Amino acid sequence: MIRSIAQKEFVSTLRDRRFAVLSGLVLLLLLAATLVGRASFRTLQQERQLAQQTVNDKFRNQPARHPHRVAHYGSYAFRPKSGLSLLDGGVDAFTGSAVYLEAHQQNSINFSQAQQVGSLIRFGEMTVAFVLQLLVPLLIIFLCFGAFSEERATGTLKLLLSQGVTMRQVAWGKIRGYSQAVALVVAPALALAAALLFTGEEFASSLDLVARLALFVVGYAVYFFLFVVGAVVVSAWQASSRAALVTLLGLWILGGVILPKATANLGATLYPTVTKAQMDAEVHDEAQHGIDGHDPHDQRAEALKADLLKKYGVDSEEKLPVSLAGVQMAAGEEYSAKVYQQHFAELNATYERQNRLSEWAGLLNPYQAIRPLSMGLAGSDFAHYVHFQQAAEAYRYGLVQRLNGLQANMGYGDKERRLDASTWQKLPVFSYQAPPLGWALPRLLLPVVALLLWAVGLCWLGLRLISKTSVA
Repeated sequence: MIRSIAQKEFVSTLRDRRFAVLSGLVLLLLLAATLVGRASFRTLQQERQLAQQTVNDKFRNQPARHPHRVAHYGSYAFRPKSGLSLLDGGVDAFTGSAVYLEAHQQNSINFSQAQQVGSLIRFGEMTVAFVLQLLVPLLIIFLCFGAFSEERATGTLKLLLSQGVTMRQVAWGKIRGYSQAVALVVAPALALAAALLFTGEEFASSLDLVARLALFVVGYAVYFFLFVVGAVVVSAWQASSRAALVTLLGLWILGGVILPKATANLGATLYPTVTKAQMDAEVHDEAQHGIDGHDPHDQRAEALKADLLKKYGVDSEEKLPVSLAGVQMAAGEEYSAKVYQQHFAELNATYERQNRLSEWAGLLNPYQAIRPLSMGLAGSDFAHYVHFQQAAEAYRYGLVQRLNGLQANMGYGDKERRLDASTWQKLPVFSYQAPPLGWALPRLLLPVVALLLWAVGLCWLGLRLISKTSVA
């Protein structure tokens, strides 16, 4: 019987002119967002690959120079786009794409799209994720708001129940039929996205990407199922279709607009971040006077000199077999890197606390559960950004310390010397490897649990409520 009801609802939905118009618009938006996302991905990926190759070539082809000058000449690290970012750009538009790597300083990642296009980007980008998260649920609302109320008004619900069918069976049949209609709208766009992912030369197809896409589809399937069940339950409990529609639209506005903004503002209030100017001033002060304020740079330099003289058994800098300046540069770099890492860790921890508050809100709002899950699977969330940031810093620190080591081995009087240009050819260049899905999944546990709790809760409580609703 459930199958027959589902088939009837599915066929009736396809014949409904409202569904044809709305689903056509949503499908066009999905396809357009997929193609635009693919074009944007291709352009940005090619630009970043070319830029990375260019700076790597320039760095390796430097003329004969002093190592410390090479350290200050520096290089750039460009963050490559993840394959699924064509579906969900996440925070990529706000976090930047390139970081300047130089001695004595850990820089922030700059050149974000938000800096270039202004404040309009804050209204949202037309991505596949945007359509799936907000517009498809709106389609479901307009599709399902009259699921029970219309049949109750026309008297067909009484006729159906007189055949021995229970309210719960009717509800499951309607949920199944509406779910098939929604899948008919969403499936073509996701199929196109999969085709673009695994046939385009610019995409690195892998088992990791396949697994991410599969979980991406499953996550959104659960998300849409929640809206179908919720809309059917509301339709059963409201006396009229108009009341059901108003209620569902109110819940959509609350969950998609009001709660996300409110929790973001609450997170920024509870966990405020320092300004860049304040952070730079604190880092400079601690690098000069010590993390505890009682370890000045000059005293550290003098203590290091005394230790070197004692180590090599000489009484003057001129007799040292190593360059004192190079050794001091290495020690200073180690200390300043420790200061920067401490401050960046504190800053990232603050952002993570803000994000965690929004993720916990997913227990109250399914939109705030699917959003971090979608970004995490797409490799465009804050955790993936921090992973790149740390990889770039690890490369910067290793490169600068290697150059400091070359300077130290030049011995006393190194300031007037130069190393051959072939020296820079032997230095490693930056190459970033994005983390696998296994690294990301533990960080997505809370959104996954929130979605599953919503699914179980709606099915259990919602259908129990439907069983108790009035037929008249």
